[in-house]
Amino acid sequence: MEKIASDDYFDYYEANISSDLDRVCYYFEMQDADERLYLYADTIATDFPEDRTEVYQFPFIRREEISDVPNWLKEAVVYNIFPDSFADSKRGISCTAKDYFDEKTGQTLHTRLGGTIRGIIENLDYIEDLGFNCLYLNPIFKAAEYHRYDLLDYYHVCPNLGTDDDFRELVSEVHNRGMHIIIDGVFNHSSWYFFAFDDVVKNGENSRYKDWFYGLKFPVVRPQDGQRPSYTCFAYERKMPKLNTSNPEVRDYFMDVCRYWLEDFDVDGWRLDVANEVDKDFWRAFRAVAKKTKKDSVLIAEIWENSERWLQGDMFDSTMNYEFRKVCRDFFAFGKINAREFNSRFVDMLLRYPFPIVQGQLNLLDSHDVSRFRSLCTQSPSVAGDFSTVDKRFRLAELCLLTSVGTPSVFYGDELGVVGFEECDYRAPMPWENPVKDNRDLFRELIKLRRSNDCFIHGNFRVLDYDERGKFVFARATDSKRVVVALNAFNESNDSFSALPDCEPIISYNYDAQNHALGAFGYAIFEVK
Repeated sequence: MEKIASDDYFDYYEANISSDLDRVCYYFEMQDADERLYLYADTIATDFPEDRTEVYQFPFIRREEISDVPNWLKEAVVYNIFPDSFADSKRGISCTAKDYFDEKTGQTLHTRLGGTIRGIIENLDYIEDLGFNCLYLNPIFKAAEYHRYDLLDYYHVCPNLGTDDDFRELVSEVHNRGMHIIIDGVFNHSSWYFFAFDDVVKNGENSRYKDWFYGLKFPVVRPQDGQRPSYTCFAYERKMPKLNTSNPEVRDYFMDVCRYWLEDFDVDGWRLDVANEVDKDFWRAFRAVAKKTKKDSVLIAEIWENSERWLQGDMFDSTMNYEFRKVCRDFFAFGKINAREFNSRFVDMLLRYPFPIVQGQLNLLDSHDVSRFRSLCTQSPSVAGDFSTVDKRFRLAELCLLTSVGTPSVFYGDELGVVGFEECDYRAPMPWENPVKDNRDLFRELIKLRRSNDCFIHGNFRVLDYDERGKFVFARATDSKRVVVALNAFNESNDSFSALPDCEPIISYNYDAQNHALGAFGYAIFEVK
């Protein structure tokens, strides 16, 4: 067995077993100079049982329960676009609302900044030049609000974003560049003008769709702001009634939606909103449809906590790894934990799931739901009005994101220094002409390094060293090559890096090789063949 990690309390060991059999029994044998002990079935004994049913076992390894994360997701570097905020022309966004009156629903479809599908198409060269090979788009379907999480129509692109044909062109252009595209699916709730809920409002208990929604109390009306709805909502938001995803008709409807976008538009996967609030059998059926329609499609769940129960091979391939953001926030941005604490939390995160699942976790620092990481870097007590360290903290966090195990996801504009604590700010317009801080070279360099080195994609992850300050050293390795990443997350020099490889780093900042030191917020990456 190999020791793969340590924290304050335990050493963690792992063994990989290859077997052609569908049933596997196993036990642990421990030996020192004085005795030999056997660990099996949660029992420690001096002798081994004759009956193999008493030892640990996989009674039958079912293919359906083996997690098989598509390889392209492990190799992806994702660029996450919030469509309203990104672009409506080449290297530009008008920041002008382009509201649209939808005659079918009688609703005004709102925008805030006016981004379009055409704008994304015209800036694919920009995204590709940075090295990204996968797009993840926040919702694009017809909806009333600019964020488009209140869906009116699951079968069409929102008119103020463009047309269905515009989106077909985008998918084609993405695929022509060897890239992939993931879209956002919102199946936990709908708009209160979604056709089924509208029918409930109009026809009450006689509506054929009354069982499509949760907690209806008749008569169902659309309440004014401040009034309590007579139905269950998402996050107490009155305009978003919660769908009853355990209802067979609801399930059939959305299975067809799943099939439609994978088959007719050739998208490569779904990011699935508030997945932990949706019926689990719904997701099992959704996975079956998705994998049958497009075998290598990916399903990424929005779940903010430990997601083990959703990652057993029967529902999702991956989740949005907000835990990665939290531990990086506390170490790099806030500086409120040291490297020893960072190691413990990082190890806990990595050991939650089987390694193939960890390789496909969608690691992120920013999203449409959280304050920008660069803004958080101003909140460390050590900053205290001196903002010179903000970009250095941000740089280290991005270095960690792009060299760690898992699929890195970058929110639009991070490369141009977008900041913001509040929703209207962290969903700000892409600063095409006036970057807050131009970090494009940093992203381009780190993404190129990741995509050109198999260690960062398929290699294991081993922590080599850490201290009670900011020193953290880890390795990514395959059978033929090893890469060592060393960083110092504190605002002071650290000269305890004597165990680093005796070669020139391929990338470094504030590294003193002669004195084996990393200056404040310094880093160095070494390739060892």
